[in-house]
Amino acid sequence: MAKILVVDDEEDLEMLFRQKYRQKIRSGEYEMFFALNGQLALDTLKEHPDVDLILSDINMPVMDGLTLLSHTKEQNPLLKTVIISAYGDMENIRKAMNLGAFDFVTKPVDFQDLEITIEKTIGHINQIKSTIQAMRENNILKMYVDETVLNFMGGKEIESALMENHTIFATVAFIDLCGFTKISESQKPNIVVGLLNEYFDLMVREIIDQKGSVDKFIGDAVMAVFQGPDHLQRAITSCLAIRDKMNAIPVYSDLDMFQPQVSIGINSGEMVCGNIGSKSLKRLDYTVIGDTVNVSARLQSKANPGQILLMEHCTTQLGEDSFKFNKIGEMALKNKANQVIVFEVVN
Repeated sequence: MAKILVVDDEEDLEMLFRQKYRQKIRSGEYEMFFALNGQLALDTLKEHPDVDLILSDINMPVMDGLTLLSHTKEQNPLLKTVIISAYGDMENIRKAMNLGAFDFVTKPVDFQDLEITIEKTIGHINQIKSTIQAMRENNILKMYVDETVLNFMGGKEIESALMENHTIFATVAFIDLCGFTKISESQKPNIVVGLLNEYFDLMVREIIDQKGSVDKFIGDAVMAVFQGPDHLQRAITSCLAIRDKMNAIPVYSDLDMFQPQVSIGINSGEMVCGNIGSKSLKRLDYTVIGDTVNVSARLQSKANPGQILLMEHCTTQLGEDSFKFNKIGEMALKNKANQVIVFEVVN
């Protein structure tokens, strides 16, 4: 429904408009309001801020149409005004257009022509509304979908891209918040969620700072993926920053002396990247899978609070001068036939 405000000091004009557009009013296409001058029009806009279109005369007592036009943007930036006046000289037209009028119609009014103008104006308003809605939805989408996914899907046919996947060489880090399950059991949900979001925000900032992406949140853990040049080095740098900043958070005496710490597993290598899930249900996750990813998760499960574990081959990739490592030794990981040699990152 288009909401239209007619502003004119001719009192019989309301009856004429209601008669000419009675079918559209009855069908619910138009809802019309009427005011005898610009000041009364502003009062009407305060009561009905969702008015879409103003049809206004110029010469009126108290407040003329051009003055009204100069105030309408304060009420609603999307509000459009069509001036209807017997004074259709170029000076008045230019004044109206410079003040932001959408169109100018001269009296005596040709109601068929006016209806075309109204429909054109409403179409323009709806197009703007659709654009704003799309921008809002896009901003909301960015809150739930990582930028990597948006970049992958951009410029592709959605249906054909749904099941696409490709092999990449990257680094995966699993970062788990230690001991948080105990807090979840003893504290109110609003406290738990607030704390968790605070910790996640700290982690995500460090991941993004090293040009990583958050693949997903898993309970009280984060799965992060680092691609491109120096992906392993950037992943370790990010995880060290997360560990140090979590360790610097004071102990919560009112939360059973809770000290937030993280345990982290890192692995680097080949993995498959793409949409995983059900095409029929249109429920998919854009993620990475493969043995490299699984090993990273297994390392995290073995890590102690404040410890960052990674495979031996990761240390050889970086060299001795990049970071300091301590050799943990051989370790059995779930679903691995043989034990693997594991190191921890010191600094």
